[in-house]
Amino acid sequence: MKIFDKYNLKNIELANRIAMAPMTRSRAVNPEGKAEDIMATYYGQRASAGLLITEGVFINEMAVGYINVPRIQTQEQTDSWKPVANEVHTKDGKIFMQIWHVGASSHPSILGGKLPLSPSGVNPNIKVYADGGFVDTVAPKEMSLEEIYSTIKDFGIAAKNAIDAGMDGVEIHAANGYLVNQFFQKNTNTRIDEYGGNIENRSRFLFDILDEIQKHIPIEKVGVRFSPIVDGFGVKYDDETDDLYRYITQKINKQYNVAYLHYNGIVDPSIKTPHEKVINIAKCMREDYNGTIIINTGLTKEVASEILDKGYADIFAFGVPFIANPTFVEKLEKDIPLTQPNPDYFYTGGAEGYITYE
Repeated sequence: MKIFDKYNLKNIELANRIAMAPMTRSRAVNPEGKAEDIMATYYGQRASAGLLITEGVFINEMAVGYINVPRIQTQEQTDSWKPVANEVHTKDGKIFMQIWHVGASSHPSILGGKLPLSPSGVNPNIKVYADGGFVDTVAPKEMSLEEIYSTIKDFGIAAKNAIDAGMDGVEIHAANGYLVNQFFQKNTNTRIDEYGGNIENRSRFLFDILDEIQKHIPIEKVGVRFSPIVDGFGVKYDDETDDLYRYITQKINKQYNVAYLHYNGIVDPSIKTPHEKVINIAKCMREDYNGTIIINTGLTKEVASEILDKGYADIFAFGVPFIANPTFVEKLEKDIPLTQPNPDYFYTGGAEGYITYE
């Protein structure tokens, strides 16, 4: 069993056990929030990965936290993603769309003057990129129950739209301090209703999203991304973080036949090296989850192979190496030196540094 072997993901045949991790690239330079034609070329170039996971795609207007990032809300936006899925499938690849709401990690200048939404009115005190450059976040608006219910429904619509666009599945972005993650953590969720307080209540938002999505698409086409860390992105690791993620993982294992769980980050903040971090999280989560686990943090071919041999994870997601190496899988397998990406082009519009490598 090797990371380059085929893998069956809920009856989706993957060419190998390597995934391209979701990465924001800010190429949707149009006011409609549509995917651009150039994005079909970008994902098609990288379709030799067993699984492509798209950049985070916003579920509605209030989900937006970065400029030039696409949405999957309207029919026009849905149609704009069809060439992307078609190009990947033409290359015999598989692709999941990551669906996303940033919550408090936004700014009124990005949201038409409206305050960002969040579980509670807690300012994450981070910087976000707007039209004029980086700006400081502000105290967000605490979501009403009506706004929570509406957002849950929009996750369901986004999932349906993604499948209608030809995607093989969707990944819920529940990591990195964004909206779903904000509901998890005590420092960003001080609610006293059914969405706040104890672990069960703070995880309710995620499970309501899963329940809503499976009204529209098979749950087997849904993955979830977590970051069981975390001191950063406005959320803080606390004395209940480990128990919360174990509760979530165990409940999904028993009640939701999802495609996969995707973990990045660490469980124990005292563990410092990338190798130790990824081994630790894979080992901890495997104790509670019998399905497909994707790991993404500090990976090398050797680390991924070690984790696979131990049975801790099944698919291994690489991010930045794919930027400048569309044929990353082949290079990894044959130990071909990698091209180094130019960070100056990570988030700029246009072809340079996006589809111009190799």
